[in-house]
Amino acid sequence: MAARSIASLTVSFGLVAIPVKLYSATQPAGTISFNLLHKPPCGSRLKQQYLCAKEGVVVPREDTVKGYEFAKDQYVIFTPEELKALEEAGTHAVEVTEFVPIESIDPVYFDKAYYLAPDKGGAKPYALFTKALRETGRCALGRWAARGKQYIVMLRPVEDGLVMQQLLYAAEVRPIGELEIPKTEVRDAELKLARQLIEQQASTAFDPAAYTDEVKARIEAAVQKKVEGQEIALAEEAPSPGGAQVIDLMEALRASLKKRAPEPEPERVQTAARKPPKRAQQAAQPAKRASKK
Repeated sequence: MAARSIASLTVSFGLVAIPVKLYSATQPAGTISFNLLHKPPCGSRLKQQYLCAKEGVVVPREDTVKGYEFAKDQYVIFTPEELKALEEAGTHAVEVTEFVPIESIDPVYFDKAYYLAPDKGGAKPYALFTKALRETGRCALGRWAARGKQYIVMLRPVEDGLVMQQLLYAAEVRPIGELEIPKTEVRDAELKLARQLIEQQASTAFDPAAYTDEVKARIEAAVQKKVEGQEIALAEEAPSPGGAQVIDLMEALRASLKKRAPEPEPERVQTAARKPPKRAQQAAQPAKRASKK
């Protein structure tokens, strides 16, 4: 089934405007979800309700309001109209503000991704923009407003097209410096073995098709058995070892390399084409000459 555009945008850098169509880069993989039911023998579906913590009564949705807790159990209330006025007005344009090296953006900032395709009249500037980004090794940064919010977006070339990647704000990413990571010396011999292990398992490129969601497949199979009225045998979980195991790092690396090393091919025995030993050849030469005489 052909992809369907979800919006039309205009990407502008300088005085160049590129009309594009927006497509979702990801698709729902049929995520398996479960509903809450009343325990059998009833088995009917349950409904969610809001319970007042103070009065202990069920509150209908039309009697709810939104509030912000500025102190313990103290709230300021906003009406739907006030919240609507605070939202960012949606735009159909992405204005490029700067170009930066692609490798300068840590993937930890990556959020939702979209594909961009040229719209009517945008094929030539789209191709020019894509090729220029690819050849300069840079990506474009800009802003985009949608669904009442404002987003930082990155435009980067991929194959023959463009990806518009939403980026997280700095406040949304926790610095790794907050973690307590001790400084530890690594010996050259350990590093050498670790690099050899990496090279053994190295691939030229990432192939997403090589990975499948085994948990989803297992749940789907179990659901189908349940639908067909079959019983599901539950495997007992192996007890997890308590505490961290202390291992010798060098021995673990050597064992890993040995485990990953390819097995030697069996020796091929050639009988028909096997040559006789050199001494046997020399002994046979006088006999041949005598037969000629």
